[in-house]
Amino acid sequence: MEFGIDPSGLYLGMRKMYERYNLPMMVTENGMAYSEELVDGKVHDEYRIEYLKAHIEQCQRLVEEGYTLLGYCPWSLLDLVSSHQGFSKRYGLIFVDRTDIDIKECRRIPKDSYYWYKNVMANNGIYLSKER
Repeated sequence: MEFGIDPSGLYLGMRKMYERYNLPMMVTENGMAYSEELVDGKVHDEYRIEYLKAHIEQCQRLVEEGYTLLGYCPWSLLDLVSSHQGFSKRYGLIFVDRTDIDIKECRRIPKDSYYWYKNVMANNGIYLSKER
């Protein structure tokens, strides 16, 4: 990430917004862009898992401190086209097999982070093993 990664910024910003407006909050888009390719039909994106884990920890911290947080949604479920980077940077938990110049079959291939986040959701926001 060009400008760095700072999970505490999510915590501080949300706390400040809650203290100003005293309204329930929801994280609707939080994620990272990364250049990714299929390797043996899979995408091993441990860096995305660590990113999500660090940000979810900050959300859990908010909840433990009594702030009303309704949910957390990563950005994005599927790889999407960036307005200035095309498909050179990928955002999703599911890899879309295409490039800027070759749409291929547009197969959807869940990344390791997809299975990890599925586990988080199944356990009410508590992350366990990243295993499927």
